[in-house]
Amino acid sequence: MSFIVNNRVVVMPGHEDTFEARFRARAGEIDKQPGFVAMRVLRPLGNQAPYVVETEWESQEAFRAWVGSEDFKRAHANPMPKEAVGEGGGLEQFEVIIRTDT
Repeated sequence: MSFIVNNRVVVMPGHEDTFEARFRARAGEIDKQPGFVAMRVLRPLGNQAPYVVETEWESQEAFRAWVGSEDFKRAHANPMPKEAVGEGGGLEQFEVIIRTDT
């Protein structure tokens, strides 16, 4: 089964375009990682919800290998300014036990 990682990010008002542009600029980079399946960046539709960056991996080991990679270091080397990101959010990890696709 696959492994899902959700990163919930509270983006402060006025910084949404910058946050989204950072992912568009790196689109396709994570695709090169062994064991990578998919990534989705979810924009909240309510004022209280954080963005969710969801990645899917073949295994937890594949995710951990990416976290230890040079590509991960490059992707996270220039973080958003502190005023652009609010409190809360965080990382969630899941093992997929049931899946249906159309």
